[in-house]
Amino acid sequence: MLEKPRQAGSGLYSWWGFDVYRASLWVEPGFDVASLARHRYALELQYLRNFKARDIAERSIDEMRRVGSFSDAQAQAWVQAMQTAFMDVASGDRLTGVHLPGRGAQFYFNGKPTGEIADAEFARLFFGIWLSDRTSAPKLRLALLGQGGR
Repeated sequence: MLEKPRQAGSGLYSWWGFDVYRASLWVEPGFDVASLARHRYALELQYLRNFKARDIAERSIDEMRRVGSFSDAQAQAWVQAMQTAFMDVASGDRLTGVHLPGRGAQFYFNGKPTGEIADAEFARLFFGIWLSDRTSAPKLRLALLGQGGR
């Protein structure tokens, strides 16, 4: 997936008092958050609850709209693509997305490849769910970037 990966940070995502997943950001040497689009990195979500792939995809679209705008047609195409790349998850399962600069995102389920979405704009908005300053989870963003203690 990545060359010489190191964990930049990790954190717990909770919603309405329920722990949903533990997120970890893995980066390569030279990673710079100021230029996310130019770097390969991996975002791993270890789920603590059960979810259907469709629900994860639809929630992702809702969160992506916080980061930027896109058409309903794009949203429909991306939901379908995510449903193919994502799997239904149970507690303990891991979904990992790898940012491919200028190309899109590749996805893994428990370490096995499940698909790629070859769309750089999708990737920017998808990873922006966690890494954009417009995220709905700013504390998690800081923890992922290793800035949680600042």
